[in-house]
Amino acid sequence: MKIQEAIVVEGRYDKAALAGVVDTLILDTAGFGVFKDGERLALLRKLAAKRGLIILTDPDGAGFVIRNYLKGAIPKGQLKHAYVPDVYGKERRKRAPGKEGKLGVEGMPPDVLREAILRAGATVLDGEAQTREQGDLTPADLFALGLSGTPDAAERRAALLRRLELPEHMSAKALLAALNALYTPEELDELLKE
Repeated sequence: MKIQEAIVVEGRYDKAALAGVVDTLILDTAGFGVFKDGERLALLRKLAAKRGLIILTDPDGAGFVIRNYLKGAIPKGQLKHAYVPDVYGKERRKRAPGKEGKLGVEGMPPDVLREAILRAGATVLDGEAQTREQGDLTPADLFALGLSGTPDAAERRAALLRRLELPEHMSAKALLAALNALYTPEELDELLKE
């Protein structure tokens, strides 16, 4: 299912579980790390303004603390909330259940995640919009622009990240996803000329 909005989850395991369900940009908060990471929050604000943002956190107390923080940091009209039900148990990778004994996003079946995203009001894109548009950046484009795979790529990428006010530690792959989510090919071309 391809949707317009970007989705923010708590951690990398949640991100991995969701990647098989939905085709969109998925970011994580690094748990409570978002509270101290101004760059990550700035990126979430940019994405929310450009595409809209869906928050999908665990149904426990920690998940709601993160959700409420983001709800206060991002304008209401740019934010949608997806909720997973309270299901008691533990994820396969963990030795013991969480503090409240509930499954998180990573432990939910794909159909439950899909339903939560649809209930949140996600904008599902039709078949025509799902095809790759002419001009979308690919890894080969980043290489051609000198932003990956070249001796000075790290410096060039760092300069672009500063110019675009994106987190300085973004990998080439994360930069590619952010560029495709935030800018049209024409807008990006103009930025690169500067």
